Amino acid sequence: MPDTNAALAARDLSKHFPGVDAVSHVSLDVAPGEIVGLLGPNGAGKTTTLRMLAGILSPDTGTVHVAGLDIRQHPLEAKRRLGFLSGDTQLYQRLTPREVLDYFGRLYGMPDATRRPRIEALVAQLDMTAFADRPCGTLSSGQRQRANIARAFLHDPHVLVLDEPTTALDIISGRFIVETIRREKAEGRAVLFSTHIMGEAEYLCDRIYLLHRGRVVDQGPLEGLLERSRQTNLTDAFLALIGEPVLAEGV
Repeated sequence: MPDTNAALAARDLSKHFPGVDAVSHVSLDVAPGEIVGLLGPNGAGKTTTLRMLAGILSPDTGTVHVAGLDIRQHPLEAKRRLGFLSGDTQLYQRLTPREVLDYFGRLYGMPDATRRPRIEALVAQLDMTAFADRPCGTLSSGQRQRANIARAFLHDPHVLVLDEPTTALDIISGRFIVETIRREKAEGRAVLFSTHIMGEAEYLCDRIYLLHRGRVVDQGPLEGLLERSRQTNLTDAFLALIGEPVLAEGV
């Protein structure tokens, strides 16, 4: 059974593709007001796990509950409570960010009286005023990612699931997104995000799940991961936990 206090709860998720077990028996929880990291190298199964959590992929085994709702039994209601940003999310190139947000707000069934003020609030919060009325096809990668983040946040979801939200961003844009995630936590949102940037996870996460070859090899607060692995940083802790050699200091 899922944790009744969790905003997002997954139990025993598995997904098999021809020739590969992409995800094997993964369970995790995210509480309201908590940032949880899903970490691992490329190919570890992070994106497949997040897509199952968001209801985009159906697991071969296991269950997902969003705000207490089983995502298979109540897919529309559960997805209304979840904001998802994938690593390959695209924007409509001919629309402006403001038009994209208005379009998705209508899809979510947000009335004008709620949708329009929410769009303007996000444009201000994410510092999008200078480009909110420019076609998305003309925007920089950092500007497009801010628009994508705004789309995921638009309907004020209980849970945010973010797949590599700072990949390919410059240091200023990346830090802006990180601070935006921290603000969402302060407002009580449950945030699960994947990354392969260990320093980002050390800074942001209340708890961390380490994923390797589709399985959770350890999980918990950073301090516990370091203690169990007898390492001083998350990168070395992960390498030690999966049986890879850790470079000596100064090497």
